[in-house]
Amino acid sequence: MQLTNFTDYSLRVLLYAASQGDRRITIEETASLYGISRAHLMKVVNQLTSTGFLKSLRGRSGGVILAKPPEKILLGDVIRATEPDFALVECFGTDNHCAITPRCKLRGVLSEARAEFLATLDRYTLADIALKRRDFPREALREHEEAKN
Repeated sequence: MQLTNFTDYSLRVLLYAASQGDRRITIEETASLYGISRAHLMKVVNQLTSTGFLKSLRGRSGGVILAKPPEKILLGDVIRATEPDFALVECFGTDNHCAITPRCKLRGVLSEARAEFLATLDRYTLADIALKRRDFPREALREHEEAKN
């Protein structure tokens, strides 16, 4: 199983936001930090805002902050909110044409594995994997600050 880039970027945004405490972060600085397209990151932030993980503040001193404490953000919830599909194989989807589906035991095994995967993520919060502000490369943030001025 591989998570989408969208989910990867979502986790990175949340990690960065958590490291900044009450300081608002911007899409521009986050895109610069991670070397991610600003347009793509905007979609990620919009999704995280609409699903209640981030709170967006508009205006000159706007940006985003965590909508709730990192201890209240389950990694499993983030993954469920950002992954478009957990259909590991064809028979999980609605367009299943596999000839052995009625007798196949693989679906049950993969369903169990998927459930265990999500159960593991549900045992961890953003606080469990949070980094400190100093853990992020200062060069990328300096470049962003210099570009702003």
